[in-house]
Amino acid sequence: MRVNADFTQRVVIQTNDLPWLASPQPGVDRRMLDRIGDEVARATSLVRYAPASVFEPHVHGLGEEFFVLDGIFSDEHGDYPVGTYVRNPPGSYHAPRTEPGCVILVKLRQMAPTENARIVIDTEKAAWGRGDAEGHRRLDLYMNRDNGEHVTIERLDAATVLPEQACPGGEEIFVLSGSLDDGQGELHSGTWIRNPPGYRRSLKSAGGAVYWAKRGHLDAVR
Repeated sequence: MRVNADFTQRVVIQTNDLPWLASPQPGVDRRMLDRIGDEVARATSLVRYAPASVFEPHVHGLGEEFFVLDGIFSDEHGDYPVGTYVRNPPGSYHAPRTEPGCVILVKLRQMAPTENARIVIDTEKAAWGRGDAEGHRRLDLYMNRDNGEHVTIERLDAATVLPEQACPGGEEIFVLSGSLDDGQGELHSGTWIRNPPGYRRSLKSAGGAVYWAKRGHLDAVR
C-alpha cells in the first residue's frame, strides 16, 4: 500500500474530512496520512481507540512516535493524557489499551536504528521557551543534531507573523487548535501538512494557533 508516498510533493489534508478505516484490531480505526507498506509499514496516521479497547502486545522494529490528541492512551508503563508526547525507540515493546478511548497522531518505523532512549513529555506541564519572534512560543520535544530532526509544539499569538524560511529537510505540521496561514491558504484545526525538503513558507495566524511540528527528517525518504 502506498498513500502520499511521493515525498517530493507537498501534501495538505483536513483530517476531519477523512473517513475512519477499521484496522485488523477490533475497536481501533485509522485515518492514513502517508504510508509505505501494508500492516507493517512506514506510516503516519491518526488512530482512534474505542473506550475499553486494547491492542495486541507488539514490538516496534523501527520505533514509534505519538502525540495524544484526545482521551487517555495507556500501556503497561502508564497513562498518557491529552498533550502527551511519547517516543518508543526501535526494539521497544508494549501492550496499548485505553479506558475512556483516545485519538493519537502516530508515526511508525521512522527512527534511526541507533535511537535507544524512551521519551515521555506531558506538554500541558512542560515549560515553553521563546520562539523565533515576538508572539511565537516553542516547546522542544526532541532534537537530533546528527540528522537534523527536530520535533516541537509551537504557539502563535493572534496577529503574529513569522518570516519566510526554507525547510531544507522538509517539515510536517499538525494544527492542534486555531488556524494558521502558510501563504497558500488557511490551515484549520485538524489540518496536516507535509512540505518537502527545500520548500519555502511563511506562517501567520490572525486569531492564534497551536501546532505540532516535525522538521529536518524527510531527506532520507525523498
